[in-house]
Amino acid sequence: MTVLILEPLEAEAVQWLAERHDARFAPELVGDPDGLREALQGSRALVAPPEVRIDAELLRGARSLRAIGRASGGADNIDLEACRKAGVDVVRSQASTASAEAEFVIGALLSLLRRVPVEGSDGLKVGRELGCSTIGILGLTPTAEVLTQLLHAFGSRVIGYDPALHPSDAIWVRWGIEAVSLAELLEHSDGLVLLLPYFQRFRGLVGARQLEGARAGQVLVNLSHSGLVDPAALAHALRAGPLRAAWFDSMEPGWLESGQPLHGLTTLQVTPRLAGTTRESRVRAAWAVARGIDALLGGPPAGNKARAKAELGFY
Repeated sequence: MTVLILEPLEAEAVQWLAERHDARFAPELVGDPDGLREALQGSRALVAPPEVRIDAELLRGARSLRAIGRASGGADNIDLEACRKAGVDVVRSQASTASAEAEFVIGALLSLLRRVPVEGSDGLKVGRELGCSTIGILGLTPTAEVLTQLLHAFGSRVIGYDPALHPSDAIWVRWGIEAVSLAELLEHSDGLVLLLPYFQRFRGLVGARQLEGARAGQVLVNLSHSGLVDPAALAHALRAGPLRAAWFDSMEPGWLESGQPLHGLTTLQVTPRLAGTTRESRVRAAWAVARGIDALLGGPPAGNKARAKAELGFY
């Protein structure tokens, strides 16, 4: 068997892939670690959902594996370093969910700014308009580009920070984002949007020091891994200020349980990875993964593989 598919994909994309490679659709293996290890022994590619952890142990039993496809969710449950050492490419289309995620952020910002009031100069508690707000973006992903276009249409000022990009990089001007430091991002944003791809070195990047310097009345929307934010610092900022409200589109298990800092906070909203999950994004992601795996297993000529990897968002 060439391709083992555990994650439901667009039927036409699966059929196209099956016509070009020996493929098996086996979603039942998601909850069967022993069966999965056995099935992987002869597989060259695996399409796995976020529930399946891809680590060094799994890869040791899959010597023929050359590609991991992920159509939904992020790469949180994939050990990218272990994949690199094993010579396994991770295939994701970072652009397939960009439009869906950008729309979700706009909706979240509109909701938070309007329904979490601040006190006006006349003493009344009122909502705010997105078009009169400064929105800060942490992480220049494909979603950030689409989001910036939508924010400009509302009339918002957009500022941003990315630890991997120098403030003089041309992409800031090209996308219409004012490059600032992390401290300035927190200080000047009415709405803060976290999109930064997660790595362990970024754990707690937005912590007590950063949140203490946040703009009064700020709202926060996080589409990144929740570990980017320190939970105790977030709880304090929501209870004592300056944050008015936060919306996380996923959260680590246990963070909301009794006895934890975030338990019982009514100004914190958590959704189960809804941002990038739309009918349209699922179709785009399925085709991106199918074509990416085909490219790695012998689709395009060798000279085109590097370009294909860049276009399809391989890690």
